[in-house]
Amino acid sequence: MATELTYKIAKCCAPQEGDAITGYFKEDGTITVHGAACNAVQGLRVERLLKVTWDEIQTTEIATDALAPEFAELDETDYFILKHHQELGMDYSIVVAETLRIPLEEMHQRHRKLKELGGLKRVEGRIIHYRKNIVKGKWIKHRNHTYYELTPEGKMWIEAFEHQQTSSET
Repeated sequence: MATELTYKIAKCCAPQEGDAITGYFKEDGTITVHGAACNAVQGLRVERLLKVTWDEIQTTEIATDALAPEFAELDETDYFILKHHQELGMDYSIVVAETLRIPLEEMHQRHRKLKELGGLKRVEGRIIHYRKNIVKGKWIKHRNHTYYELTPEGKMWIEAFEHQQTSSET
């Protein structure tokens, strides 16, 4: 007797029926369906990638994991904070607050929230490349600041937010 496969639509790219897709066989036995051009696929183990078609995926078998519940707690300001970290790398609250013109106390609260939800992670004080793409070759050591950087989950939230924006514009 053949085992039925369970397909899940990937949170990061949320492909729609008709889009070119690829599957990823997970350890739990499910197949996550990604858009063929999804950036997240590049970081996956090649030997677990599968060719899949929409015809073989029956809609009753799809477990729609559209987005993590944490995504619903984010607003446009959170998106801009995540985007700042994506474009400029790790940074600390004072610089992000000044760049985005957010009051410092609010920035501290938002960094903590994004860390607790899993979109950012704290980086311990060390020598870091300061303000990536802004001041080339400058290294600085700040042990008194709490630095944050984007997590893979945070990257997925950015993509999901941008996907929602483009979907609402069409």
